[in-house]
Amino acid sequence: MEPSDLRETMPALESSVYCNWGAGGPSPRRVVEAAESALEYHEYEAPAAEGMYPAAFDAYDEARAAVASLLGATPDEIALTQSTTDGINRVAGAFDWGDGDVVVRTDLEHSAGILPWQRLEREHGVDVRVLETENGRLDLEGATSALEDATLCCVSSLTWTHGTRLPIADLVEIAHDAGAMVLVDAVQSPGQVPVDVREWGADFVVAAGHKWLVGPFGAGFLYVRDGAERDRSPAAIGYRSVADENADDYRYAAGAGRFEVGTASPAPHAGLTEAIATLEEIGIDAIQRRIEALTDRLKDGVPDERLVSPRSYESGLVTIAVDDPEETVERLAEQGIVVRSLPYPEAIRASIHAYNSREDVDVLLEAL
Repeated sequence: MEPSDLRETMPALESSVYCNWGAGGPSPRRVVEAAESALEYHEYEAPAAEGMYPAAFDAYDEARAAVASLLGATPDEIALTQSTTDGINRVAGAFDWGDGDVVVRTDLEHSAGILPWQRLEREHGVDVRVLETENGRLDLEGATSALEDATLCCVSSLTWTHGTRLPIADLVEIAHDAGAMVLVDAVQSPGQVPVDVREWGADFVVAAGHKWLVGPFGAGFLYVRDGAERDRSPAAIGYRSVADENADDYRYAAGAGRFEVGTASPAPHAGLTEAIATLEEIGIDAIQRRIEALTDRLKDGVPDERLVSPRSYESGLVTIAVDDPEETVERLAEQGIVVRSLPYPEAIRASIHAYNSREDVDVLLEAL
């Protein structure tokens, strides 16, 4: 299957030039139909068949297997969540924080990678160190200094502000040498670039299916490196967190399972499973090649003084400096073009996926 074939099955693209995949990716019909089918089966047939809980657990198992295949992990290393923010909070809640602990993050994290640490700083006296970046780049020497005596490092695999790729494997090595664990916010990566969590070596990786994977809202996932769950006691606990919910003295489930909690709808996870199957039919290499070609076309039309992202390809996120970002977004929306403004830098961001066309790029350039 070609990306253009899938584009034809995305109703949201029929009425817009959609360039905001980094915020949310409209789903193709087959993904929505998979979610609908799972919900209908769960509510209409499962009650009188195997039961609603076994039916839901089958959907969970299929989603874990699909995510594990996508990330180069095992199903036991995958916990299902609602979103990236949810996954970060589950990890943050699993540490016994005190005023001697240190969290290190970059200055380009999304609010999901900022607010949980601000709360720990306020409520537990945790020292939050912020690594400064320049043009979306991270100085590893500065990171080495900041990570001394750190407890945890939170970093994005792709910066949502610049579209730059950060050197995750190098940063993980530095953090581990310093005795710190690493949590990667990877939500901008799956669906547009290959992801291999083994190559990164991180302890935790969080993401969700509703951006570049074109899955539904509500289907997040958390990778927990084998062994990283030891000594971690999540703040929330439920029957999916433990080995035996009826035991007098609970014992956490093996692997990433302890980070799951309770009952959740099978529909988003069934949609995510179908979205990953769709990605596999097209091929991540083909998707990445097309994103590169389309972003090159876009950047060729943007003057150097306006282009905030690197001119050479790193991702489908292209940040363009404008005088009034919010007004520009509104003006483009009136022409049926969907992009977003950024709080920092003063710019708009166009997210170009393989499901865009050359015509989409040309229309955006002409409007700018």
